[in-house]
Amino acid sequence: MNCFLLSTENHIAHLVLNQPGAFNTMHPTFWRELDEVLTELNKNAEARVLVISSTGKHFSAGMALETFAGAITMDDQSPEGRAAMFDLLGDMQATFTKLETLRIPVLAAIQGGCIGGAVDMVTACCLRYASADAFFCIQEINIGMVADVGTLQRLPKLIPLALVKELAYTGRRMGAERALSCGLVNAVFETPQAMLEAAMQCASEIAAKPPVAIWGTKQAVHYARDHSVDESLRQMGWLQGAIWSNKHVMEAVLASKGKRVADFPPLSPLRGFRDLA
Repeated sequence: MNCFLLSTENHIAHLVLNQPGAFNTMHPTFWRELDEVLTELNKNAEARVLVISSTGKHFSAGMALETFAGAITMDDQSPEGRAAMFDLLGDMQATFTKLETLRIPVLAAIQGGCIGGAVDMVTACCLRYASADAFFCIQEINIGMVADVGTLQRLPKLIPLALVKELAYTGRRMGAERALSCGLVNAVFETPQAMLEAAMQCASEIAAKPPVAIWGTKQAVHYARDHSVDESLRQMGWLQGAIWSNKHVMEAVLASKGKRVADFPPLSPLRGFRDLA
């Protein structure tokens, strides 16, 4: 991969944005490689949690506009061209949606600038940790466009709507401490290293839990976010009935009493119809 480094250890996948000289901007290769990585992580079931971190001064400066201007022609002069723009955006949105629908939790460790498309990206993650120098900016309004890959849809579910509007209308930067106070990030750390260590510690705790119970928890939380309490309780009954395991509960209890690491089976690898012989 050109844009990322990927490693998996102790059931924790660690994906590192690795173009610090370009402030980890998002160009077509970035999008293609991220989509491929997320597809494979979702299929192989080796990792039980994904941590995304970055390198250099900024987590990501967002879209590489000069690359997109040269590689993709955005035709606004005909209805056919505008329809193609709709389809192009849908394809890009689908990649970040894979972060949200991944079978495992996703943690983002954010240092420096999290700008434009990077905000779209981290709002699709489950947890966000920030270094003290981190800031968030809905940059799109500053360059004459509307944020279009998920920020305006996901951010209002994370922080107060009036604050979303302030950031989206003005393009102002929101620092790490304000992001913490409004609930966008889970914790702020003095250094990127301390932040990454904390993210890895949380990932380690998640990886020690039964993978199918973590899967079910993520399913339930996301469903509850978008549905009524009554609908969500009904879905919870179906979900718990589908994945309940006396064996898992007993193993968790015995491991706790014995002060040992519990042993749980992984999620099953996914095989699509096209993968069948």
